Amino acid sequence: MKRLAFVIGLSAVLTTTVAVVDPRSSDAATETYAQYTLMFEKAAGQYFAGGTAAGQWAWTPLSATESDISWGDPKAWPPKSAEHFIHDGDWVLLDGYNDGAGRPLTQIQRVTTETIGDANCGNMQPIPTDGGRQHYVKWAIPTTGYCLDATGTIKPPNGATTVTFRHLQKWLPPHPCTNPYYKAQTCVTQSEQWWDDNQHPYALQLARTVELAKGLGMAFTNRTTVPLAWNADGRYYWHY
Repeated sequence: MKRLAFVIGLSAVLTTTVAVVDPRSSDAATETYAQYTLMFEKAAGQYFAGGTAAGQWAWTPLSATESDISWGDPKAWPPKSAEHFIHDGDWVLLDGYNDGAGRPLTQIQRVTTETIGDANCGNMQPIPTDGGRQHYVKWAIPTTGYCLDATGTIKPPNGATTVTFRHLQKWLPPHPCTNPYYKAQTCVTQSEQWWDDNQHPYALQLARTVELAKGLGMAFTNRTTVPLAWNADGRYYWHY
């Protein structure tokens, strides 16, 4: 889920007697994005490529509805960047980026167009705006895949600079998954492409497919094709 920072570095039951419901979920029996990402837990992990640690991630929950995720080099932790996510009803929204988990936004991301369609990106329909924040992923995990296509801008609060972006995502429903370190897991898949004009002509900057493992978290597998062919797999997961 680290797109802009990734690119710069290289150039997410009720009963009649008792109702126990997570305040962030409208249906306690429905699997949620948080169960696959652990976004509201102090959760972290490392992913390996070629037998060595290739990166690390960590969630920093800020409230019952907001959480930052950091991505970076485990040898230079914590990183000086994070993504800020908000759970709002049926969606997890991407609000922008900051200079470290828990800090104010230094880059605000706002969409100008958003559409949603089937898993093949057919039958695309507009998504009503939510303050311009990107509809990043559905909160409740559906049983069928879907496609999201967002375009917009990324600016500092003073609007001094503007980056134009497009983010195309395909989300696939839960399925069995494995990697070299874990067997018999359940994952959801995100295939994404990211275009921007951040200090270069507008062009495709990132294309990859990642799996998120239920109860473990981010970067269970990573198969990147742009800007280069690169594979990584989640090896260590922990709470802090």
